Amino acid sequence: MPKMKSNRGAAKRFKSTASGKFKRAQSHRRHILTKKSTKRKRQLREGLMVCSSDQKAIQRMLPFS
Repeated sequence: MPKMKSNRGAAKRFKSTASGKFKRAQSHRRHILTKKSTKRKRQLREGLMVCSSDQKAIQRMLPFS
């Protein structure tokens, strides 16, 4: 039986919480920031929880978290 491996792309994007859910960062904060308002950029700093319909897929990609 081969080793189980984590999906390394997913491991960099998602962190698991103590309750077993996953948190993620928001998009639209990488470039072209000059036209975005300070308020919008500040609100995009906050992370979000991954949608419940995607939890199972991420759990499959990250078996050790």
